[in-house]
Amino acid sequence: MSEASQPGPDPIDIEVGLRLRTLRKAHGMSQDQLGQALGITFQQIQKYERGSNRISASMMVKAARALGVQADALLPADMAVGPPPLDTDRVSTLMTIVARVRGAEELLESYLRITSPRLRRAVLRLSRDLAAEHTTADTTLSGGRLPDRLMR
Repeated sequence: MSEASQPGPDPIDIEVGLRLRTLRKAHGMSQDQLGQALGITFQQIQKYERGSNRISASMMVKAARALGVQADALLPADMAVGPPPLDTDRVSTLMTIVARVRGAEELLESYLRITSPRLRRAVLRLSRDLAAEHTTADTTLSGGRLPDRLMR
């Protein structure tokens, strides 16, 4: 399937949005504060961060300035340089899930703050057990896709 025929936001727009969100949060800014600095609404910031609206080059430069970073900090690393990613389809899918599923970003950030390998394994076991317990019911109800109640 070509990139043009894939449903939903482009993976690059999702990655730019995730970088925007990460930098905004790292600077302690709310979506409303960043929106005011850029002369746009917090809803537009939400759309940029989800990748559902593509951010223009001029807005990207303005956002970078408001966050005190170079504009290239919002761009994904050049995929043509260095070794290719392990599985670009899987990376794109995971980025889409993090952008769209309520709580996924917070869960990932929390997991990354766990420094103990033993505790990380325990969290993984718990999440796998919980997912396995509910997968059959949720898949049956949603026809194999993520339930709408999980979407942002």
